[in-house]
Parts: sequence; structure tokens; C-alpha cells
Amino acid sequence: MIRTDLAVECCEIAGQITPQGVHNDVQKHGDLTVTTVEVTDRYGAAAIGKPMGKYITVQLPPFAKNVEADDEAVSLLAEQLSQMLPEEGLVLVAGLGNYDITPDALGPKAVSQVLATRHFSGELAKQTGLDTLRGVAAIAPGVLGKTGIETSEIIGSVAEDISPCCVIVVDALASRSLERLGCTIQIADSGISPGSGVGNKRKEISRETLGVPVVSVGVPTVVDGATLAGDLLEQSHHPDSESLRRRVAPHGMQMMVTPREVDVMIDRAAKVVSLAINQALQPTLSREDITYLVS
Repeated sequence: MIRTDLAVECCEIAGQITPQGVHNDVQKHGDLTVTTVEVTDRYGAAAIGKPMGKYITVQLPPFAKNVEADDEAVSLLAEQLSQMLPEEGLVLVAGLGNYDITPDALGPKAVSQVLATRHFSGELAKQTGLDTLRGVAAIAPGVLGKTGIETSEIIGSVAEDISPCCVIVVDALASRSLERLGCTIQIADSGISPGSGVGNKRKEISRETLGVPVVSVGVPTVVDGATLAGDLLEQSHHPDSESLRRRVAPHGMQMMVTPREVDVMIDRAAKVVSLAINQALQPTLSREDITYLVS
């Protein structure tokens, strides 16, 4: 079984001919490549194994090799994200994952840098010019193993209480290919099933479960070991790829592969993602203003 959270890779697995109900578009923006996969009906969803919706994948220079967040990349991501969000209304941003496991810490680290404004109100907000900012709430709900509560239950309870117009979820993803780790961002309007790419699928977070639009933002940080082994052998036309998959994951044990510089990669990816979210939600503020308000 090939595990991946990326729609663009699901299309690659389906074959060179784009399936019925799936539309694929690739555009270049300088050094950045934007691939849009749109699944329009149940036939397309069944063909690539992804729910109906739009999936935008942005290929960037590797996060681990770039000290500063690139303005062009942040602006492009913010623009793509803005197109999926309602123009007005409170937005809930949720950072999924386990802060104590580095490859899974993208969500909590990114959401800690998102500008939360829901509490700005009254005369003080008017005097400081913050009364015109869009309402944003930010949470890091943790993981089931620590809280004993499903992530979807926490987000659903908060959403029911504060009534956001939409929810943005940030999470680490799994890829089938090492070359996409730490240099790819996927934005999707189909919601998310936490842990699906690593075989630990939890209850989905989507419009169907929350009652409001859910936009996911993710960066692939791991590759399933068996998927990687099988993928490499298939590329080399090795006849016994399934046998190697079983050897890589004996007795049902699962191995995940991540880059050595994953800590740097996560920190910088979280910075880029948070900047893009802040810019999409607060377009009237400069990066310097947002950095000042968040710090």
C-alpha cells in the first residue's frame, strides 16, 4: 500500500492519463511551481482516493536551506489560501500534531505564530487601530494519546462555541517521495483526516463534521518506509517490490523516514506557513507589523 497525503502524488499513482472527474493544471511562478488538482465528482474521488475538492500544491526551495522566508513564496501562498476563505467573518486556526515529536510539530509551531485577534475589542482596540482587524482564534488541540480526546472533538466543540465562518487546520503530511519533503506545501478545501498518511487515521475534520468550510495547510515531513522502498523498486522495475515492503515493515511494524535536518525544516516551514496565514487573514498589515504583534 502506497501512503501519501498529497493529491498530486495520488494522481501520479493513478497513471499518466488524468482520470475522469479530475482536472490537473501546472503553472510556474518564477522559481515556484503551483499544481492544482480539482476532484469534481465521485468518480474522480474514487480514482485517486481523495475527497472531492481543490488541492493546490506549491513546490518551493527546500526550507532547510533557506534562512529567511521568501517574500514571493509567502505572498503566493497567501494568495492561494485567500481564494479558499470567506471574505469576512471569524476564522479559527488549529495546529494539529504532537509538539514533542519533531516531524509532527508543524501544526503547533505554526499556530503559535498566528496572530489571534478575537480578543481585541473595546476602546483600547480603537485607540491602537486594531479594531479593523479580522477576527482570528488560534488553538493547538494536541493529540489523542496525550489528551484522551479526539482532535476533531476539541475543534468541533470550540467551533460550536465561537461560531467561526471557517476553520484552517495546519498539519504535517506524509509523502511517497523523499524529494517532496520539506519543499512542498499543500492547500486544500476538502478538510483533513489527521494521521491518514502514516496509517493512524482519525476522525476527519471537514465541512461535513463541523458545518463550516475547512481549509487544510500541510507540509510533507515523513515518508512511510515501506512506501519508499516499494516506490524506489517500482522506478527501477524490480519484480519483487511487494516482498521488500514486507521486509521493511515486518510483523506489521511501521517505519517512517524523515530528513536529518528535520528540526530546522519544521521551524522554517512553520514560519512560512504562519506568515502566509497571517497575510491572508490580515492583508492590511505588513510583515513587520504582524511580527511585532505576534512577538
